[in-house]
Amino acid sequence: MGRVLLFQGLVGLTEAMYLWLVAAGLSLIFGVLRVLNFAHGALYMIGAYLTYAVFRAFGGNFWVALLVGPVLVALIGWVMEVFFLRRVYRADVAFQLLLTFAFVLILDDLVKLVFGPVYQSPPTPRSLSGAVMIFGSPLPTYHLFILAAGGLVALGLWLFLEKTRWGLLVRATAADREMARALGVRSSRLFTGVFMLGAWLAGLGGALSIPVRSISPGMGELIIIEAFVVVVLGGLGSLRGAFIGSLAIGLLHSYGIVFLPVFELALAYLVMAAVLVVRPWGLFGVREA
Repeated sequence: MGRVLLFQGLVGLTEAMYLWLVAAGLSLIFGVLRVLNFAHGALYMIGAYLTYAVFRAFGGNFWVALLVGPVLVALIGWVMEVFFLRRVYRADVAFQLLLTFAFVLILDDLVKLVFGPVYQSPPTPRSLSGAVMIFGSPLPTYHLFILAAGGLVALGLWLFLEKTRWGLLVRATAADREMARALGVRSSRLFTGVFMLGAWLAGLGGALSIPVRSISPGMGELIIIEAFVVVVLGGLGSLRGAFIGSLAIGLLHSYGIVFLPVFELALAYLVMAAVLVVRPWGLFGVREA
């Protein structure tokens, strides 16, 4: 029984890494730009489709596709921020939400127009096919790759934000936007860079999902709901909270299927509600004055 629980925990951590990549970008964008980006799930979907398109164009080279796909999503993020979001930063929050939700509808229809409405299941890359025996059960090699990739992204983000000058500017702007602007920080460039980074993270999550999840129009709407749960649970704007929240939700799903299959879908929302009763600003969020 102990081995089964440990193995199920590894499966849950794998699912948590997908959530982490999407929730990290969502939390980063909100922390700096103060925009709740409903289109973040659509960027995840676009990342999956563009990566698959590059995968086919380069004769099944997964590594090239993994490199190019998220970068293309970051460029789409640049267009969204520069030409659209930048014009509503000072507007009422309702306008920001309507604009980002409009992008959900636009990108969903664009995917249907270009790629068609059917489900597609890209193959697992040959170099990552097969399985490894862990605790007496076979765990796909690709799952181990996802665990490593998610951990490396978390480490890279921490080093970037804590050890680089640009990361210092990001943290300063997130803490006090007006003071950072008074000290000479060019907020327009910073906002664009942060939004592109958040879009890249969403695109990377979509790119990594294609060998194990069927891609289809609307797939982003499923993960954005869980990403919002993670961000609210961990605290809006907190990357550490997004990481811990992703692990918690991933493990809840994994163990919920084993012990409480009837209530598995509700467990994450019950935990979120319980946390918000005690700490309305989330586990690692900052309480507003």
